[in-house]
Amino acid sequence: MIDSLIDPADPPERQTQKLLTIAQVLMRRVEQITDDSGAAYAQFQRAAMLEDQVRERTRDLERALDLLNDSNARLAEANRATEAARQNLANAIETIQEGFALFDAQDVLVMCNSRFGMHMSDVRPHLKPGLTFDDYVGRVSRSRFFELPPGETAQDWAVARRRRHQDRHVIFNVRMVWDRWVQVSEHRTADGGTVILQTDVTEIIRAERSERGKMLDDQARVIRATLDHIGQGVCIFDAEARLVGWNQRLGQLLTIPMARFRRGVSFDAILDRFRPDLAFGDGMTEGRLGDWVAGKGAGGRGALRFELRRDPDMIMDVFAQGMPDGGFVMSFTDVTAERAAIEALSRANETLEARVMARTLELEDALGNAERANASRSRFVAAASHDLLQPLSAAKLFISSVPDEGLAPDARAALDKAQNALLSVEGILGALLDISKLESGRAAVSVGPVRLDRLLSQLNDEFGAIAAAKGLRLTVLPARITVTSDPAYLRRILQNLIGNAIRYTDRGRVLVGVRRKGATARIEVRDTGPGIPEEEQDNIFKEFHRLNARASASEGMGLGLAIVERACALLGHPLGLVSEIGRGTCFMVQVPRSESAAASDGPRPSPPPRPSIQNRIVFLVENDADLRRAMGLLLEKWGVNVLDAASGEEALSLIDELGILPDGFIVDYNLGEGMDGLRFLSEMQARHGPVPARIVTADRRAELHAACAAAGIGVMMKPLEPRALEAFVAGLPAAG
Repeated sequence: MIDSLIDPADPPERQTQKLLTIAQVLMRRVEQITDDSGAAYAQFQRAAMLEDQVRERTRDLERALDLLNDSNARLAEANRATEAARQNLANAIETIQEGFALFDAQDVLVMCNSRFGMHMSDVRPHLKPGLTFDDYVGRVSRSRFFELPPGETAQDWAVARRRRHQDRHVIFNVRMVWDRWVQVSEHRTADGGTVILQTDVTEIIRAERSERGKMLDDQARVIRATLDHIGQGVCIFDAEARLVGWNQRLGQLLTIPMARFRRGVSFDAILDRFRPDLAFGDGMTEGRLGDWVAGKGAGGRGALRFELRRDPDMIMDVFAQGMPDGGFVMSFTDVTAERAAIEALSRANETLEARVMARTLELEDALGNAERANASRSRFVAAASHDLLQPLSAAKLFISSVPDEGLAPDARAALDKAQNALLSVEGILGALLDISKLESGRAAVSVGPVRLDRLLSQLNDEFGAIAAAKGLRLTVLPARITVTSDPAYLRRILQNLIGNAIRYTDRGRVLVGVRRKGATARIEVRDTGPGIPEEEQDNIFKEFHRLNARASASEGMGLGLAIVERACALLGHPLGLVSEIGRGTCFMVQVPRSESAAASDGPRPSPPPRPSIQNRIVFLVENDADLRRAMGLLLEKWGVNVLDAASGEEALSLIDELGILPDGFIVDYNLGEGMDGLRFLSEMQARHGPVPARIVTADRRAELHAACAAAGIGVMMKPLEPRALEAFVAGLPAAG
């Protein structure tokens, strides 16, 4: 039909026009037909789309079910893993030797092992999850297996225990029945919970108690030996006025058999024994003495001195003094001879007016001697320390005098050990005397310019070998600075700090240096030791406190840092401390720089060559035969010619007889009765002019040292150092 509508003979443009007209007619017909059936087609189209949506939702539901099943499987696996971890944790804490418990942030028990609550079988059945910390503390405080501290009730202990629980870290010991001990260590966790460890430390405490008992026994033997060798009668009473110590001299003075002295005897019982034979001097009555013993006096148990007469033939000077523990000590000194001398002088003064002046002078001398004798006897501890230093000096010098030639290695090793032991004893005695002076406020200081380069160089020489023997590297940085301080106390401060650093450092190094800060210099002593916990940084400056003490008193008695703190306070030098656990500690002492600091920056002069000490003539004046013999042997070992005498009078007589003036004198200050060392040297200077000399003494009184300095005489302290003797002899002028 289309072929009939299009004439092939028509031109192309005509044919195209016809075809467009035909297409338009056909399109209008198609559109008309679509409009009549459009609603049905739309319904069909929506049905198809709904089916597609249902199919898509079904696939989504299937995927969701698959994910749910997978999640349930993983949850079940996680629950199994959690239960296994909980069981592993329970098994792990059960293998711990200590008791273990974990409380959550609300102080409710989460878990514990079977050892928690050890030694308290009445508490352990209640240690189950859900138990509160307060309930736990209450049950422990009421346990019949728990021994409360003296004077505390169960409620008091529980309150104190809950107060400790507020701290992040707590460590303390508790005592159980049958003398068993448990250490409790409590620490906070990151989420606010609490971990408690309980360790049975019974054996440790019993061992410490045994060691402490041995040390106390050793100290008691030393004290007993001291008391038995002094001329005073001494008795010691505890806070309840019961006898705890005495010496034999006491029984001789009071004429009481030693069998009557027993520990625990009351003061009243002893007073009853000698009441009929004794009479009190002026100003003292039995009632007043009883009030003092009972502590009822106005001053409590302050120092008390009175006179006691036994029959008409003996007069005793009694000195009583309270002790820090509430007890008291009494000393009895026979002053009959002194009193008789006083009375004889008084009678002579009354009958011989022509000799009034001479007798008065003699009386003053006698009184002065008596007062000095009484004062020295009343301080029997100081006298005891002198008695200990005297044989210690002799022992050190005897060991130093042993020749090295032909000595077996075992014998040399034994001598070295003996020398080290004596050095340890010397250090302990020196520390005890230093801490006593610093604590009592009797220490005298002499502040002046101190060159740190010289002081640090000496300390480097002193401690270098000690550090090397321990495998440590000691580094002392040069510091040409002059500071203002007491040279002796500053040296002791740095000695203790460096010695402590070496003692407590097992590996690494110890560094000593100085930092300039304006008008001050800060001396630092650093080590690579274990460090000091923050809670222990105040305690280490207490007497007899040693952090992680591992050995005997040969490693120190915990007095070094106490001396450092008190000496720094005495000198006004601020003391600082910085420490990090596992990395080391740094002690810092801040010292003012001297105005003459610039002068210290010059070159240090080289020391002169050491002269030979052979063929020198040295005169020893020493009343102790052992010490005199020890010094003589040591000097003779060095090639020195030695003259000796036991007293100043004997020495003067010997010098006059020989007609030879020695090159130098070494003179003990305490020469017994007669002239002392200073008087002897004064007499020598009056006869022969200035002579090189040294005073040897264990007396650390500032007055004595000032007197020696005023006389131009040096002092060597007991126990004597062989190097100090050698240095003095080496400095003597060569014989002409």
